[in-house]
Amino acid sequence: MHFDPSIAAQQALHRAEEEGELGDLREAIVDAEETFSSSAGPEASEAFDRLQSFGERLSEARFFQEFLIYITWQQVTEVTLPRYFQKGAELCDRFLDRFGRELQGSDALRQVHSIHSSFRGGLGETDDSEPAEYDEDALKGGD
Repeated sequence: MHFDPSIAAQQALHRAEEEGELGDLREAIVDAEETFSSSAGPEASEAFDRLQSFGERLSEARFFQEFLIYITWQQVTEVTLPRYFQKGAELCDRFLDRFGRELQGSDALRQVHSIHSSFRGGLGETDDSEPAEYDEDALKGGD
């Protein structure tokens, strides 16, 4: 990845607020995000789960869905469990299905593709249609 998911998460949440995507859940989301960002362990995991449940209710909120992808990567780095890699891959798949076409050529789309590859890599999956980042730097030739 060539970006910082925690910074991208903050930017996406800010845009979600600016765009009015959070509606009457705004205060609860901001509270849960503050807990997630400022704590660790079970308290952070609980806040993460609350944020994900808000995401189910705000499935068409583009910036909030992007935020959820980035915080899922943060959760993966804190608690490396297959279920978080799976959740991240699923969030990316849904995001790309819903918003990918309208975001062609955008930084957001490049970032989601990049993090999607990382989630899938964590699950031992590869996508043959996209070259892995390390392939760009691989040595060519034989012995």
